[in-house]
Amino acid sequence: MTEFLSTATLPDEYRDLARTVGEFARDVVAPVAARHDADHTFPYAVVAQMAEMGLFGLPFPEEYGGMGGDYFALCLALEELGKVDQSVAITLEAGVSLGAMPIYRFGTEDQKQQWLPSLTSGRALGAFGLTEAGGGSDAGATKTTARLDGDQWVINGSKQFITNSGTDITTVVTVTAVTGENEISAILVPVPTPGFTAEPPYNKVGWNASDTHPLTFADVRVPAENLLGERGRGYANFLSILDEGRIAIAALSTGVAQGCVDESVKYAREREAFGRPIARYQAIEFKLARMEARAHTARTAYYDAAALMLAGKPFKKQAAIAKLVAAEAAMDNARDATQIHGGYGFMNEYTVARHYRDSKILEIGEGTTEVQLMIIARQMGIS
Repeated sequence: MTEFLSTATLPDEYRDLARTVGEFARDVVAPVAARHDADHTFPYAVVAQMAEMGLFGLPFPEEYGGMGGDYFALCLALEELGKVDQSVAITLEAGVSLGAMPIYRFGTEDQKQQWLPSLTSGRALGAFGLTEAGGGSDAGATKTTARLDGDQWVINGSKQFITNSGTDITTVVTVTAVTGENEISAILVPVPTPGFTAEPPYNKVGWNASDTHPLTFADVRVPAENLLGERGRGYANFLSILDEGRIAIAALSTGVAQGCVDESVKYAREREAFGRPIARYQAIEFKLARMEARAHTARTAYYDAAALMLAGKPFKKQAAIAKLVAAEAAMDNARDATQIHGGYGFMNEYTVARHYRDSKILEIGEGTTEVQLMIIARQMGIS
């Protein structure tokens, strides 16, 4: 892997992957996206086909059932899926970066052998319970507790906004909990376990086909060996997972931004007003040009962060920049795409309308815009 990535220098295997996932997104995902969005239903059939393609195992070694690829391969897949359906894209992103990756990064060999083959194959989904009602961006303000009782952890508390936590194929939720004074640890909770409840799903503005629940833990008992990573390092370890995840969210956001461009160019060429296609009016031309510039900038930013990550170099600042730039590009392009489409842009069956509703969460999840600015400033030595 070179230390700089660009669309002009991508090796053939990456190009082939992006092309294959792009075709799948257009031919399989796009035709059913509006129905799942309208019905608020999880796309099990689509997820099963993604599993057959090996997408959930892209960045994992073959010894754990993975495809032997890398994190950048995952990002390319997310960009292609993000062009047509954010719900499907976030299902893959969360299943990999939040469900399986913490186990791969911090689990014991026994934990990896137990959980990873089903997660990397896509036969099962994992989730990560971090956010709490009173915490928000202050994830360190965890109230959920876990105490040792003999050879078991007893977990009590609740979590909010947890993706992939209540599907029929969810098998494990990793939970951060206070395990001592000034000590937050991560613990694996199998699904189902007595006392664990995935509460009714949220009625969301967007990502309607993505599975998202509040979780409650009432005297949930799991074996002591379900501790994930070193005791007291759960919060710190997950922060490193978030750094990687921000690159993935930036890739997804880039796909959204580019999808809005593609849909708008197509529409502007076909839609006529006052005797000619609206694409020939300078107001539309300039709007499309700005949209393309945003998508290009977002892609360049996440490619740069991914290259640093894969080279083993510090990438926290670049990941935050990529997430910031790409999320804003997605939101801005979705707004402009809706405007270009006019009344049709307000109809949910149109991709740009779903992107308009879906994209706002990209500026919130995996660290808000304000958190990204804070991280960048700290990495600059400002604060």
